[in-house]
Amino acid sequence: MIKATKNPQVEKLSFADPNLLKLLCGEHDRHLKLLEKLEQVRVKPWGNDLSISGEEAAVIKVGLLLRQLYGIMEKGWHLHHSDIGYAHRILSEDLHFDLARIFMDTVFISSKKRVITPKSIAQRHYIESMRHSDMVLAIGPAGTGKTYLAMAMAVSCLMEKKVQRIILTRPAVEAGERLGFLPGDLAEKVNPYLRPLYDALYDMVDMEKATALINKNLIEVAPLAFMRGRTLNDSFIILDEAQNTTSEQMKMFLTRLGFNSKAVVTGDITQIDLPNEKSSGLVEAEKILKKVDAVRIVHFSQVDVVRHPLVCDIIAAYASWNPEAKSNKAAK
Repeated sequence: MIKATKNPQVEKLSFADPNLLKLLCGEHDRHLKLLEKLEQVRVKPWGNDLSISGEEAAVIKVGLLLRQLYGIMEKGWHLHHSDIGYAHRILSEDLHFDLARIFMDTVFISSKKRVITPKSIAQRHYIESMRHSDMVLAIGPAGTGKTYLAMAMAVSCLMEKKVQRIILTRPAVEAGERLGFLPGDLAEKVNPYLRPLYDALYDMVDMEKATALINKNLIEVAPLAFMRGRTLNDSFIILDEAQNTTSEQMKMFLTRLGFNSKAVVTGDITQIDLPNEKSSGLVEAEKILKKVDAVRIVHFSQVDVVRHPLVCDIIAAYASWNPEAKSNKAAK
């Protein structure tokens, strides 16, 4: 139970459980120090109280954040340092959002006993879309959890016997390189392009079990070209790096969907490696399918990045960079 008293620039929070308060503050108050950097407030612990001072809007936001996180911890949530940043980003986007809807929404518990949950509003929308729709397009920058959450949902469906197999596929298109120059047979040539899918899989399921599932053909990892001519029933299908599909490849893939199957298509349309004369199948599919009610399209942005905080800044910098505009301005 928490009691709060406010004035325009100071808020005092009182917490009933000193042990939970200690975890909320973090080791050496590292969680509070992060909040002070994010919002330019001062947060001072004193006994069972926290005093927040600063500009009114910042004080209100930090107070809401701390109250909500404490309430979630009362329900058994183990707070990580990274959760502070995720919570701050969510409330910066929507001050009235219920953080429990994010942090308490368990998608899957991995073999490493790590609870996989959404980390942003868009990620939660993505998970809900995968639960309730048979086809989802996830479009956004690297590091936003598109493939990882799709993999978690796929493994969860397989373990709960909602589907009989998982099919993971990617187009074998490379950034500035050619498959023909790589050594080995076809399988050895395409394996490097499928490696990120294997990495995500092994993060969900221990390697021995994953290998057994692959050997039993309950999990199949294959290049997109291998999907032609097939009808995929009772399957959870993930097409990764879909920005590098051609229009023909995308149509071929989308029409493979069989009965009791789900398809998730992920990609970053700012990182297309196709030759200039080829249009991206993902860009085209987004335009064509946006009026199909049964297809959900989820967009991510840099605020949804769950990698190193610097990745957000890099994505934002690239998004704002326009060399043509800068050169034209210099010419004037």
